[in-house]
Amino acid sequence: MFESTAPLRAEFQELETALADPAVHADLARARQVGRRYAELLPIIKALDEYNRLTDDLEAAKELADEDSSLAAEAAELEARLVPVTERLTRLLAPRDPNDSSDALMEIKSGEGGEESALFAADLLKMYSRYAESKGWKVEILDAQETDLGGYKSVTAAIKAPNAGQPHSMPYGVLKFEGGVHRVQRVPVTESQGRLHTSAAGVLVMPEVAETEVSIDEGDLRIDVYRSSGPGGQGVNTTDSAVRITHLPSGIVVSCQNERSQLQNREQAMRMLRARLTAAAESEAADAASAARRSQVRTVDRSERIRTYNFPENRISDHRIGFKSYNLDQVLNGDLDAVIKALQEADTGLRLSRVGPAPTRRCRRGRRGCVLPSIDQQACASGPATAPDRSGSLSPLGT
Repeated sequence: MFESTAPLRAEFQELETALADPAVHADLARARQVGRRYAELLPIIKALDEYNRLTDDLEAAKELADEDSSLAAEAAELEARLVPVTERLTRLLAPRDPNDSSDALMEIKSGEGGEESALFAADLLKMYSRYAESKGWKVEILDAQETDLGGYKSVTAAIKAPNAGQPHSMPYGVLKFEGGVHRVQRVPVTESQGRLHTSAAGVLVMPEVAETEVSIDEGDLRIDVYRSSGPGGQGVNTTDSAVRITHLPSGIVVSCQNERSQLQNREQAMRMLRARLTAAAESEAADAASAARRSQVRTVDRSERIRTYNFPENRISDHRIGFKSYNLDQVLNGDLDAVIKALQEADTGLRLSRVGPAPTRRCRRGRRGCVLPSIDQQACASGPATAPDRSGSLSPLGT
């Protein structure tokens, strides 16, 4: 059933060799990439070894069952043990987004609702920050535009895991489901007559892209510097330390003013630009795919309301999967495990529905962490080289 996984074994052996090579560890970016891919393949190889061992034992037991009746009972036991192993291996080999093992950049912007929307954006940032802390992830604010009442017109944060891990437990693999419009229903602190208001904030989640993974021509950039605004000391507000970068071919604009020096702000802005360009390229790849697939891949689309936070009822509702929970106070304090687990399970079901009888194999383009079934090889091969193909992930039912 899993005979065509030989390329994965070969790749795993290559990774083991690379991890023992001091030259690889001298290049931190390369070492991190190899380590992450190794962490992705390790559970697959372990599951394959267990599957092969059980199937070999089962075959031997069946051959000898006619001569020894006790082996017939052992064969039945081996068949029962093989079922969950086969299911686990099938899940591990199901096509997934190759970016799932990445760290994440999250951008939160206030929408309709004025100051109340900006305060809600701040609440969302606090919610995701506390959730990240519970996972042992580090949150770094790259850029923020604050309001007088402590809200955010816009805030961008980098969320990083300390070590490589399984795709379903890494920042982007977990938080990509959060992209979309979040709606809140509550009585704002700015409301003097106690009326219930509805406002919204947009969340955009992008995989963090290493400098070596995306090539950006300096001639395609227009870089403007200006004086930072908002809270800060002399080094922030009295020098032209803020940086705005425009990518001329795409029209994408990013800015950063949080750091004290122009060089630091430029570096942070380039991090955001790389993520934006990758997300835009992936969106183009999705648009080039079939209509059915396109309806599933919507990570960067903010036009869809994905979730409602209803304060009077203490209720959170995710409209993509019909999830409801009446513990909004705990959710806003970072307890997102239930809703994220529900979204991951729904996503896994959709990805498994794409797995046909043919076993999976490595993507012909050799893309980072890309394991696609044969039916998707042509789609992957036609995608832009700068963007890992997302067709393997039916992700976010909203992503």
